[in-house]
Amino acid sequence: MTPIGVSGIVLAGGASSRFGGDKLASQFEGRPLLDRSIDALAALSSEVVVVLAPEDDRALPAKSGSVPVRSVHDPEPHVGPLVGLLAGLESAREPIVVVAAGDMPTMSVPVLRALVAALVAAEASADAAVLVLRGVDQPLPAAFRNGATTQSIRRLIGDGERSLMSLLRALPVRRLAEGEWRGLDPEAATLRDVDRPSDLYPSRDRTNAPAE
Repeated sequence: MTPIGVSGIVLAGGASSRFGGDKLASQFEGRPLLDRSIDALAALSSEVVVVLAPEDDRALPAKSGSVPVRSVHDPEPHVGPLVGLLAGLESAREPIVVVAAGDMPTMSVPVLRALVAALVAAEASADAAVLVLRGVDQPLPAAFRNGATTQSIRRLIGDGERSLMSLLRALPVRRLAEGEWRGLDPEAATLRDVDRPSDLYPSRDRTNAPAE
């Protein structure tokens, strides 16, 4: 069977208001936060698309390993992750996308691969695959079918929605229970995100999903 192509999308257009500075340029274990998210998605993708705020002209690496990295921009400042995801989907070239935030520095590549495998195996019964932690759907990271997800987001934005959770309510979702993925990531490090400077310390026990 021919492998299905995967694009990585990194959502990096947030305001970082709780951090108090350029969060994505901050160092985590010796590397910028954003680069760590890019590298994790590049490990299973043919390309990585980074969605930046309109005014963000930061220099991105041209490649992560051999995988090309390019940027697109939100159409307006701070319009929410759903709008940013749409910008990424419209630029992505592959039928499956894996989406993460730019402030998720400890994602497990095997867990990301498990999301893609679950979505592909679900065939027509699901257009998204997400992790479940303590009985709650985690909006990021997640895998989506590009075409169906793009159409759903356009409808949701037209209805005034802006959150990723609204997308998960609108799509048929394959949910990976903790027993399906915690063996690959016992500490749930995949769900670690950075909201404040204190979150940069890896010893901090945080397994909360990123905010919508």
